[in-house]
Amino acid sequence: MTSNWQQILSVDARYNAYRVPNSPHFRTLYLRRRSQLLRENAKTYANTNSSLRRDYLRRRSALLAQRYGAPPAASTEPSLRTGSRSESIRSSRVTLQSMDGSLDQGGDSTSRRYSTPSPDGLAPTEEAEASRAMAGGLTLSQYYAFAGMHRVLDEHKEATTLVRFANDERTRLASGSLDGTVRVYNFEDDSCLTLEHPVGVPDFAWSLSNDLILTVCHDGLIRLFDSDSARLVRCIPSESAGIQLLSCVFQPLNNNMVVIGTSSGYVRVYNVSTGKLMKSCKLAPGGPRVLCLAFDSSGRIIWSGDDRGCVTSFVFDLATGGLIKARKVVVGGAVTSVSSRSWMNREARDPSLLVSSSRGAVSLYRVVSSDGGLAPRRSFPVLHSNPHCPIRSAFCPLMSFRQGACIVSGSESCHVYFYDIERQGDRAVVNCLQGHTAPVLTVTFNCDESLLASGDSSGLVIIWKRESNPS
Repeated sequence: MTSNWQQILSVDARYNAYRVPNSPHFRTLYLRRRSQLLRENAKTYANTNSSLRRDYLRRRSALLAQRYGAPPAASTEPSLRTGSRSESIRSSRVTLQSMDGSLDQGGDSTSRRYSTPSPDGLAPTEEAEASRAMAGGLTLSQYYAFAGMHRVLDEHKEATTLVRFANDERTRLASGSLDGTVRVYNFEDDSCLTLEHPVGVPDFAWSLSNDLILTVCHDGLIRLFDSDSARLVRCIPSESAGIQLLSCVFQPLNNNMVVIGTSSGYVRVYNVSTGKLMKSCKLAPGGPRVLCLAFDSSGRIIWSGDDRGCVTSFVFDLATGGLIKARKVVVGGAVTSVSSRSWMNREARDPSLLVSSSRGAVSLYRVVSSDGGLAPRRSFPVLHSNPHCPIRSAFCPLMSFRQGACIVSGSESCHVYFYDIERQGDRAVVNCLQGHTAPVLTVTFNCDESLLASGDSSGLVIIWKRESNPS
């Protein structure tokens, strides 16, 4: 039944911009109420003949088309900048079968082993009775079943570039956008702070204690904000005029240091206490754009992804802030997201790197050396072909007790996909959330996986609530 109400809600969302076009607040309330009613009916009519539900979906689609006209088809070249909500309405007819999930399995070979992978993969083995008992006997698809839209946030006027919950917090979320704002929400007291910028914000990061938010901007300035008051604490100019800053991350063991990626191909280390540049390292001649950065949990290795399809590892010297370029893997397309994870479950240590690229795949790599060398593990198909559509993916944050482990990704098909990393092909998809009407660019979980946030290229952010007692 869950997939049926999601499909119905997706149809309603496609036409939502046509309802009272001058009242976005009403449209948000409509989707919230519609989601609530569909969830309630899903429980009441769970045993209803599925053909009746399909017939309802068909009839409702026909009535909406008759009332408002056919929705515009999805563009094969979705743009990040949208003039209005109505321009961003897209059909979500693309299926997984039409996606190109192929990915070369090439990578660096290394002589030094960084870890000893589990012989049966990243997930617990068949004999892991204790872990399965703690998981409560739920499958991944049952565990990652969602009760629907918890909140719909439509304050952004342009593409949402990143959503991220505060570290180890359930209810504080920040979302960045090309409209020049970062909005900090607290769902406990329904407050919202706005961090203002003159131009688009492609990336930001929470400090370890969540008291500061680091932002980078297309104007070339590094900004540090107080997350409780939205006060600008420090503004640091970049070293070169006319250079856009595209990615940023705090050093996990010393938040006085931050690493910045630029449009000219530099990875730079700054001391935010003094505002001084500590180290600068260029990826390659000609300056690929550094679109994403990620540290490992030890703070010793950092990976960068660029628009030429390369993932490069650096060894970080914590004492001096120095960077030593170590390894490079060619993924293909434009690498729009990298994220690191030390443990996938509680039984097997297997440091991994998750990579999203515009060649139409989310790829999982195993970290095989102490300098960040990578070996391919799995590849999952996702509709992502436009290099100017920076789609992100993420690990599910909780270490798994059950067989299998999950990753989540946005998509140009306007859906949010969950993949079981131990499966291949179409069988890897354990859930699909429908409700966005534009390409989903960014996804993130809160610390206990009770909420999932997703943002799209129209600026809409949806908060999804996981079912408390999935069955």
